[in-house]
Amino acid sequence: MTTVVGWNGDTPMTELDSRPERADPNRILPEESVLELDDYLAMQAALADETQFRLLYALTEEGSADSSELAELLDVDEDRVQSSLEELVAVGLAQNWLRNEPETDGVYSYYRASSLGEGLLEDGIGDLLDGEWDTLDRYA
Repeated sequence: MTTVVGWNGDTPMTELDSRPERADPNRILPEESVLELDDYLAMQAALADETQFRLLYALTEEGSADSSELAELLDVDEDRVQSSLEELVAVGLAQNWLRNEPETDGVYSYYRASSLGEGLLEDGIGDLLDGEWDTLDRYA
């Protein structure tokens, strides 16, 4: 049993954390939150697109890649891959950096999953997908 250490309006606060014991739809995030609720929802919306989900998954598995490598890996048109990567970067799920390639005298753009992207896959959707495999193993 948790001990009530304070109150937020009519909502008891516990000693374990500063979240209300009951869900308060007006206080989903703490006031000092790094991101706004809209930011988290934009991340979820980005992963509702199958191509963007598969790209982020590939980036977590591959480490880093350029758009042509990802297009080939996923068998998706490179223009679609490029626009999907731009969306993942815009919402903070992927990072983009430029790298000089001395042997080709060119600059290439590479992508990798951000820590937020990795976390969202591992602790969110990844847990759900792992549950599917666990269920299959359990009842196969």
